[in-house]
Amino acid sequence: MNTTPATPAARGSLLGRIFSMREMPVIIALIALVIITWALNPRFLTPQGVKDLFLNATIAMLMAAGQSLIISTEGVDLSIGSILGCSAFFTGVLFATVPGIPIVVVFIAGTLLGAVLGAVNGLLVTRARVPAMVITLGTMYVFRGGLNWWAGSTQYFAGDRPQSFGDLGVATALGFPVLTILAIVVIVLVSLYQHYARSGRDLYAIGSDREAAAVYGIPVARRVFGAFVANGALVGLGGVLYASRFNSVGATTGTGMELDIVAACVVGGVAMTGGVGIAYGAAIGALLLNTITSALTAVGVDKFWQRAVVGMLIIVAILIDRVSTIRRQDALRKKGRAAA
Repeated sequence: MNTTPATPAARGSLLGRIFSMREMPVIIALIALVIITWALNPRFLTPQGVKDLFLNATIAMLMAAGQSLIISTEGVDLSIGSILGCSAFFTGVLFATVPGIPIVVVFIAGTLLGAVLGAVNGLLVTRARVPAMVITLGTMYVFRGGLNWWAGSTQYFAGDRPQSFGDLGVATALGFPVLTILAIVVIVLVSLYQHYARSGRDLYAIGSDREAAAVYGIPVARRVFGAFVANGALVGLGGVLYASRFNSVGATTGTGMELDIVAACVVGGVAMTGGVGIAYGAAIGALLLNTITSALTAVGVDKFWQRAVVGMLIIVAILIDRVSTIRRQDALRKKGRAAA
């Protein structure tokens, strides 16, 4: 066994790689925000405050991880708010119409519904060969219209579900919310898939240059379809968690969430031009945006300014991403000229 300690150069190289991560500015900003807010309002980091902070961000983190799969292919799914609403309402329907149904079955059913709706998006995008933004803008309204027809004025409240299911929304393990632990496990698995699985790496190749990926032999349509199905499944799971976390679900559940999730991905280092970014970065971006809202509320900032701050952060994240992209391209060109 090699027990030789790491050399200073090796340690420096490791630190260099860590601090050069695209997600590092987001992590630093998150830590700084938490410290500053805690200094201004010590109640911000009470055990209950930390628990609420993570619970409020859990569903957005899960959805952002799924959206990162789509954006890495140079696409975007604008129907995720509607998919979440369908899954959440379906959860309420199952508990109301099938008394005694196991909670595990409900989780599976809600996730499968999301996967089916994601498959609809994937089929339309790959068969019609129309930009994903255009297709999913349409399906956003189709799915929402279908939910409005299905739900009507019906709402399912906390009393309509088993107590054990509702308890999941507040349960903790070692002081950490159970729902957040579940979401983190899923996010880690998605990140590992993107980094190590061949099909996961193919998504980056497609986002970088779709035509070149096809020439190289990558089954572009199949990979994009799979990304939409996986994203839909994660959003469907998020819908089940939403039904557990919040007091009611109905026809308007999830409305407007799509733009917040896309913003979280951008802030988390997932480039809208495709080919760059990872699920855990998008999840950290979602956590940062939710923390900003909570922090500004804790220090008494008006809700209008909260949205303005989030908007400015998105603009800054896009500018930073653009500058870093240009620098990487310049470095590659210089390296190519030197090799020539």
